[in-house]
Amino acid sequence: MARIRDVVQEALATGYLTVEAEDQLRQLLTTRYDLEDFNAFMTLQEAAMTGKVKQESRERCGIK
Repeated sequence: MARIRDVVQEALATGYLTVEAEDQLRQLLTTRYDLEDFNAFMTLQEAAMTGKVKQESRERCGIK
């Protein structure tokens, strides 16, 4: 199973978070994770809020 930081790294590299990656993050966040994964997730949150990473799920429902 992937780690949170792996999913985040892919999203940051592509500038895009797919629905599948969001689902994977939800699943991973229900398990034990370390500080590095937590920090990676927070970095992704900030990137999404500032528009550096676009979310497929928001595009599908018309949210910008």
